[in-house]
Amino acid sequence: MQQMSLRDRTRRHFFSQCFVGLGNIALGGLLANGKLTAGNVPRVENPLAPKAPHFTPKVKRVIYLFMAGAPSQFETWLYRPKLGELDGQPTPDSFLEGKRFAFMERFMKDKLKLLGPRRKFHQHGQSGTWVSEIFPHMAGVVDDLALVHSLTTENFNHAPAKLFFNTGSTRFGRPSMGAWLSYGLGSESQNLPAFVVLRSGYRSLMGGANLWSSGFLPTTYQGVEFLRSADPIPNLSTPNGISMKRQTAKLEAVRDLNLARLAEVGDPEIGTRISSYEMAYRMQTSGPELMDLSTENQATLDLYGAKPGEQSFANNCLLARRMIERGVRFVQLYQTGWDHHGNRQNNLNEKLDEVALTVDRPTAALIKDLKQRGLLEETLVIFGGEFGRTPMGEIRETVGRNHHIENFPMWFAGGGIKTGQTIGEVDELGFFITKDKVEVHDVQATILHLLGLDHEKLTFRYQGRDFRLTDVGGRVIKKLLA
Repeated sequence: MQQMSLRDRTRRHFFSQCFVGLGNIALGGLLANGKLTAGNVPRVENPLAPKAPHFTPKVKRVIYLFMAGAPSQFETWLYRPKLGELDGQPTPDSFLEGKRFAFMERFMKDKLKLLGPRRKFHQHGQSGTWVSEIFPHMAGVVDDLALVHSLTTENFNHAPAKLFFNTGSTRFGRPSMGAWLSYGLGSESQNLPAFVVLRSGYRSLMGGANLWSSGFLPTTYQGVEFLRSADPIPNLSTPNGISMKRQTAKLEAVRDLNLARLAEVGDPEIGTRISSYEMAYRMQTSGPELMDLSTENQATLDLYGAKPGEQSFANNCLLARRMIERGVRFVQLYQTGWDHHGNRQNNLNEKLDEVALTVDRPTAALIKDLKQRGLLEETLVIFGGEFGRTPMGEIRETVGRNHHIENFPMWFAGGGIKTGQTIGEVDELGFFITKDKVEVHDVQATILHLLGLDHEKLTFRYQGRDFRLTDVGGRVIKKLLA
């Protein structure tokens, strides 16, 4: 290799080829100037160290199965035979007055017609809960669930509605629920993040990484997305040609530089940065081991319908169980493909069957697996989308339904939940709630409550005011609790 003359060398060349240790140089300079002594080297507290809850929790961790796109309640959980009887009839004016529907204004002149359920319903379990035929496996665990029919939300567009469920606001920039939980409780794991996100489905996820952002909380609390690929955690693997010794030396130098800067300016975000580097270093071992499903026995793989190496909702459900076993506090699975407007890509015919088939078996398997391992009593499992669908049809290329915020279902299972019950009632056509209205902030308050957190006390001061996940709302859903 041709030698460079000294005049051709730049500062970048010097830093890239210096093996003395830049961090040690920085620390040495501070020591020489008396700014830093052995006695006042800043101590970096682990921001994810376990923290005491406000009161005794019912559960320790959460698995949230988010059905992105908004499943139709009329083809899943809400049995409305009267709507079937009136299939094709004009929608009563009283139901439409003063209401707005996404994409629906152009159809108003044509007098929107009611659309009866496109799937059959049957009662299941000792609870006699009505479940659509598209969920035969979940129907088998219905007594382990608590179904809430009377959810309502504020926005009928996908991205703002998803943000509202995840951050308590329809605007970007607020911390997500998983970030709030990490901030309030820390993590039980030293080798994995407190908050992990897994995605599946053929469509993009509206809202994207904003749904698991830390917002104005320190970045250490944001969700970490794991990918189903050879490199499941982006930017974690050691680059080719870099030895472990060289990588360790680099990390030590970066830590020393950050410590020097922390001592100088006292910015807590620098401590977060140091902890993040250390976590990433430990995850180089724990991450690949976690993602390797080949260590599971065949009976477990068959239960979920999981196949090692695939990118699927089934694999993600199994991974969620493995994560909570290892101390991950909040695992969120997003499955896209539920936005059934009535075109070839999204409809209530074969496309609904496809996505239902994708989630039904793995979801039921997750409940069974957690239960048989004794994990369900310490875990809260949630299933639902960002809003519901209209009782009116939306006929495009084929049959579908529009967005509906007036009522939609979710279910809950696990510790602290009174299972085998249905909460809330809606009218016979499925338009409006008639009993036990539940708002999104109520769901968030209840989740925090089950984890031992008072939603009014879990706050963070930002720009001169105290923020919280539930903003100025939120009531714990007492009927949901055991």
